[in-house]
Amino acid sequence: MYYRQGTRRQDMSGTTVIIRQLKSEHNPDTFTVFRPLGREIAEEINIVVRDIFDALGGRSLLKSSGDVYVKPNAIDFRPYTHTRPEVVEAVIRYWFDAGARNIYLIENSTQCLYTRLVFKLTGYKAVCRRTGALPVYLDEDKTVTLKFPGKEKASESYERGYDLTEFEMPRTVAEKLIDEKNKNLYVNLPKLKTHSMGVVTLGIKNQWGFPRHADRSPDHNYNLHSKLVDVLSYVRPDITLIEGVEGTIYGHYPPVAFADRCVKPFRVLIGGLNVVAADIVGAAVFGLGIDDAPHIKLAIERGLSDGVAGAGDIELAGDYTDIGNIDILGDKAGYGGSYPFDLYPEFPQDVAIIRGKELACPEGCVNNPLTLLQVLTYDYRGKGGWSMVMGKGFDIQEIDSLRGPVLVVGKCAIEEVSERLIDRLGRRKVYLSGECNDLRATTEAMCHLTKVNPMRFVPLNPVTLFAILIQANLNGTHAKLVNPACFIRKMR
Repeated sequence: MYYRQGTRRQDMSGTTVIIRQLKSEHNPDTFTVFRPLGREIAEEINIVVRDIFDALGGRSLLKSSGDVYVKPNAIDFRPYTHTRPEVVEAVIRYWFDAGARNIYLIENSTQCLYTRLVFKLTGYKAVCRRTGALPVYLDEDKTVTLKFPGKEKASESYERGYDLTEFEMPRTVAEKLIDEKNKNLYVNLPKLKTHSMGVVTLGIKNQWGFPRHADRSPDHNYNLHSKLVDVLSYVRPDITLIEGVEGTIYGHYPPVAFADRCVKPFRVLIGGLNVVAADIVGAAVFGLGIDDAPHIKLAIERGLSDGVAGAGDIELAGDYTDIGNIDILGDKAGYGGSYPFDLYPEFPQDVAIIRGKELACPEGCVNNPLTLLQVLTYDYRGKGGWSMVMGKGFDIQEIDSLRGPVLVVGKCAIEEVSERLIDRLGRRKVYLSGECNDLRATTEAMCHLTKVNPMRFVPLNPVTLFAILIQANLNGTHAKLVNPACFIRKMR
């Protein structure tokens, strides 16, 4: 049985981060079966969430409107990719009990999905119905244009500038969390995950869900970390609560088949008023420091950390007091002192993977396609017998040895080898995904190559799925969605 442990409000400051260990059992036989949490741990989550929020200021943090905006990590409905609905519900109930007038659950899920569907399948829609919170599907929102301020546009003299210097921000975010930030409370609710492209995906990275899908693909390369901090420069959470009932290593999107290797039962909640400080602590759970996560370091360098320059500026409260000695499961030594964030090194042998020798960005054209390849192969038994080319600087003899089909990913690879491949193999055997991270184009190509029907991803009957899609389209979704016929015919 768990007993409440209070934390005094007067001990807290803007640089304090609370890390609390959940005591209730959460030890399934296998993570390859995703289960709702048991009653005991769910009840403990309610208590610990209240302890953390009370310690950080509780109802005194509500602002003049009385409204609260909660942003979970709901990139997908797949197991271990999203914030646990039990934690989302505990957070919503806390703020209603604290006197909130309205609570809005906001998100813009990843490419190839629409948020309305993700809320249905994660249970968030049911949470809203039970609690009275209002779902806000940001992919259905009107937008305003903002500038990515971190860099100027790429040119011949500035090769590593941005390809895209402006983006569309949902109006709800622009108006309620930027223009009226002094009126509304914003609670950031990320999942504890490593990330094969961003090293970690915690409070700062959680806000990459704000730009519309079309504006996330360009510069999803070595510029990704800079753009994450660009969004942070506009939107600063009032509170960040990192849900670590489980955490993922080897990236943020593990195949279910790999779950026992990639999912860890950390059973922690991490809360703070300073998102950068909370992220530093979250990264420390994985044994990673500021220098390991470029976007955290950039946030500090750009003055967005409210005086936190390093781990020494953070005061830990709760169940841990030494940020350099957080080893929750006692197994970090077995990983060399830090858990891996790159993809689990297992890929199908019947798919040739060719990376450019001059440039191959893990933040985009490399790890996003490789993640999808693992999921299609190991979770859906996708077929091989094809090749994937990505990056820049290829051995032309190796390219000329390919017999097709070939998927060419990213603008660098397309510019260098696509015409050569098309001239020799024909357009029918060459598939193109033209941006650094055009997940829709990559998914459509891979579903055709692997012969996996994308409808298999969605555990809903077709009538319900179609009705949800119609509603999203009627409301003007700007999500980049996969053509469901892509496994039958080549899209591009």
